[in-house]
Amino acid sequence: MPTTPLDPHSPPAGRLAGIDYGTVRIGVAISNASQTLASPYEIYTRRAHDLDAGYFRRLVAQESITRFVVGLPVHNDGRESQKSIEAQEFGRWLTAETGVPVDYFDERFTTAAAEQLLQAQGLTKKRRKERLDKLAAQILLAAYLESADRGRTPPGSLDDR
Repeated sequence: MPTTPLDPHSPPAGRLAGIDYGTVRIGVAISNASQTLASPYEIYTRRAHDLDAGYFRRLVAQESITRFVVGLPVHNDGRESQKSIEAQEFGRWLTAETGVPVDYFDERFTTAAAEQLLQAQGLTKKRRKERLDKLAAQILLAAYLESADRGRTPPGSLDDR
């Protein structure tokens, strides 16, 4: 059984799930238990509320997920977007349905980076679409794992970095 760290903002030991939120498709990536590696997992196509909840509860149970990392798509100047508000609503729903806490992490340009990687592989548009969201989730989760503050600081303007 994972132990709870002294810092409430640090994820407990165990696997994390990176979430590239979308209203139709959700990209999912998963870390290893030592939280040093992120791997693409799958793309979940949203259905009905109860089916979506069942999917995420099964994911938590089957993969021993201790925390979700939901991508926060903010504007380049750090302002919230409509999608970032929706992503936060989704994160609250996710915690309510699974009992697993959620961290939010800046996901600016993850989809563009994933698209570039897939194009570089020479994949067809159909093949890229089949992989895009889970690769974006992997890029998000890898950045979170490499981050010193692990999402404790809200995203700011790109000009401030």
